[in-house]
Amino acid sequence: MSNSHLFLKSGFPRAPLQNGLGRYVCQLQRITLKFCKNNGSSRGMRDFIENHLVDFAKENPGIVVYVKPRRHRTPVLVGEYLNGEREWLNCRNNTKDEISKWIELLKTQNGCSSSLRLRKMWHTDVPSVQGPWTPFLLRSPDANSIEYPNIDASKPLDIPKTATDKLIELFKKQKLEAGDGAEDLLKQKRAE
Repeated sequence: MSNSHLFLKSGFPRAPLQNGLGRYVCQLQRITLKFCKNNGSSRGMRDFIENHLVDFAKENPGIVVYVKPRRHRTPVLVGEYLNGEREWLNCRNNTKDEISKWIELLKTQNGCSSSLRLRKMWHTDVPSVQGPWTPFLLRSPDANSIEYPNIDASKPLDIPKTATDKLIELFKKQKLEAGDGAEDLLKQKRAE
């Protein structure tokens, strides 16, 4: 076991794990764009502020946006989250498209720094090499590409169909092929 964990910040995760079950609350509270008005390394940041910042602020009314010009400094994005964490991103020589991608990343994160040593109430001489459990551990990768709201997304993606579901589907197919009650099945499909 390495001793690299000794230099990490330790604590319990403070982000809500069930965010999005009732309603989604964006965890990004405020974002600060720091840039230089004259320096060439801030060109992308200035272009983003001139062309896209107003649209971003209109699309995300729950995020407070600060613009802070500083002389002879490198451009920086600072995201502050509801759990009190701050995320700093250096944007030196980034284009306006790269900066918009970084801002989108900050917006979708929950403020939990990955460099946090998770604390626990027990000790073992042989620690697990698999890492800590997260709610996203056993999720199907298909869940990443779903557009919400989605009717099929209410069902878990990683659970296979049961034998009962398969039998119901076979029964409906047979009924359709035989032509018996075709009108009833059409009404059921329309209701679904």
